Amino acid sequence: MLNFIIKRILNGILVLFGVAIVIFVVFKIMPGDPAKMMLGQRSDKSTIEALNKEYYLDKPLSTQFIYFINDLSPLSVHKNDTINQKKYTYVRVCVIRDIALVAKAPYLGRSFQSKRFVSDIIWDRFPSTAILALVSMIFATLVGVFFGVVSALNQNKFWDRFLVTISIFGISVPSFVSAVLLGLLFAVFLREYTGLNLFGSLYEYHAFEGKSLQLKNLLLPALTLGIRPLAIIVQLTRSSMIEALGEDYIRTAKSKGLSENKVVYKHALRNALNPVVTAVSGWFAGLLAGAFFVEKVFNWKGIGLETINAVFNLDFPVVIGSTLFIGLIFIIISILVDIMYAWLDPRVRLQ
Repeated sequence: MLNFIIKRILNGILVLFGVAIVIFVVFKIMPGDPAKMMLGQRSDKSTIEALNKEYYLDKPLSTQFIYFINDLSPLSVHKNDTINQKKYTYVRVCVIRDIALVAKAPYLGRSFQSKRFVSDIIWDRFPSTAILALVSMIFATLVGVFFGVVSALNQNKFWDRFLVTISIFGISVPSFVSAVLLGLLFAVFLREYTGLNLFGSLYEYHAFEGKSLQLKNLLLPALTLGIRPLAIIVQLTRSSMIEALGEDYIRTAKSKGLSENKVVYKHALRNALNPVVTAVSGWFAGLLAGAFFVEKVFNWKGIGLETINAVFNLDFPVVIGSTLFIGLIFIIISILVDIMYAWLDPRVRLQ
């Protein structure tokens, strides 16, 4: 198990390195002068030169890439001076003359718009996206697995056909379309009865009352994000349950006189959950990375909304940092899912 985890972590580091290369190449082949795009066409020459120097834009591409990877690496090499100590907040591992090998958090730069550290922006926005993604997936998983089991136990009957039809419709509708339709229905036309807001975040700030929790603002975006994964979970649970119920061990369990509920939920459902876990992990990683369009429609202040605004404002450090953070989330969740497989199905051997 330990060897497997170490191997997956090393593979994840290689994947992140590949993502970093792709991001670097994409931003370097974009047309135009990056400094003028960041500062505007009316910027003076000295300001542009200072920005080029700060972000190594006056260096050759190969040197820029080395600096880029050096900033991202948790073990990196820097000049041992107070300027770099303040910029990176590192811990010196060893020092040779004026060069230091240091341990630090990945440095993602500063936002061009707010001048804040990109890492601080991501950590400010991540909790809102995490809560939204978690609530959406809990709703989708619980309801989806239940409907999938109901559909499998009523194969080719009314409830089976009804739930399959509804799930196909849920898969077919894009999330941004669902967001607009649900927002108009419950937050505009029926607002008098629902009391829901079309725009809002988990916390609202008032000048005199301070910060207040607004759980009602979570309902519409969570419901919108949960529709598509719910529909897929229904389909996967149904097909897996139908297959599991036809296995020999289910017939053996029934012949031993076990109750129907114990056969279905303890034996069949547990072995039918592997494809469901894959779907849940994939969707949760995507939602956790940022539900861009849904957050934009409902003005939910998460990573997705922050990244879209950064793209519009040409705030490249925020876009790069968010993209790398998304890649890291996918890698971590994929490792956790592989470990979970062994717990769900003893036949799986990670070695």
